[in-house]
Amino acid sequence: MGLGGCIVLIAVGAILTFATDWHMEGVNLTLVGVILMAVGLIGVATFSGIARRRRVVVPPAAAVVEDGRDRDGYGA
Repeated sequence: MGLGGCIVLIAVGAILTFATDWHMEGVNLTLVGVILMAVGLIGVATFSGIARRRRVVVPPAAAVVEDGRDRDGYGA
């Protein structure tokens, strides 16, 4: 799950917690929203920690040596 998925979890959790007044038998939607927000925040923290430590290593370019001969061995 990437950063976008974590932000979606936080948004859905906030909507369930603060913007709905639905009542379902046996399900506390406020608690479900808080759990989704917590999971989203943990995901954002984990993703930012991994992204901060990740470095891109560029391999050195190979030197090109021209010796004047054709590569196929049938030079003119």
